[in-house]
Amino acid sequence: MADFLDTLAQSAKATIDSGYYEALAEAATSHVSLKKAILEAKNAPVITEIKAASPSAGTIRENVEARSIAESMEKGGAVGISVLTEPKHFNGSLRSLVEARRTVKVPILMKDIILSPVQLEAASKLGANVALLIVALFDRGYCECNLSAMMATAHSKGLEVLLETHTAEEFRVAVSTHADLVGINNRDLATLKVDLGVTKKILERNSAEGKIVVSESGVSTPADLRFLRECGAQAFLVGSAVMLADNIEEKVKEFVSAL
Repeated sequence: MADFLDTLAQSAKATIDSGYYEALAEAATSHVSLKKAILEAKNAPVITEIKAASPSAGTIRENVEARSIAESMEKGGAVGISVLTEPKHFNGSLRSLVEARRTVKVPILMKDIILSPVQLEAASKLGANVALLIVALFDRGYCECNLSAMMATAHSKGLEVLLETHTAEEFRVAVSTHADLVGINNRDLATLKVDLGVTKKILERNSAEGKIVVSESGVSTPADLRFLRECGAQAFLVGSAVMLADNIEEKVKEFVSAL
């Protein structure tokens, strides 16, 4: 029986086939490392996210001005900025990534449903420093090549890889790879349910093998961030809580100063 992850993958394939990721003008590039930025962070390493909508919440912010939002996030102390570029379910855009890259110096993560090296090419051309890969999409056979080959392609284009997991089994696979960062998504992409306990359960029973662990989704308050840090996460991806704020810079500061 198909679940929401299947829907995301099928939509992504149609978007790739439409040429969305091709024929792009190259944008400014910046060779900065998210991994290094996390390791050197003096405060809580918060990766903020530019997202206009989500399948679970609907519209999060109208009229997303990527330049001003990215600038506010950087001023607030974000260690990196994730930009959603998936157009159908998250109302993301490649233009937002370009505008963010032109505005800030911090590392930028291209957040998308990546199935093809064509998307990695776009990420590199548009100035991203990191690409999100999702273990479950490889397990379900949606990707055009295997995980090892996709990571090698990303690295050959100068991109770091944030490899996302949701189960202990996926996490054990991820920490044994050449991924630069390993993500634990507290949101089950199959059902869209969120449980911060996912990070706790995985990390209390499995070694990160020296990998930097990024806890993603469901971080609504500084207390959530502190809980995840106690569980063993080293960095935190915060999207909706920041995008819903009237003052983005101040909201980011709240999270960054949480520890």
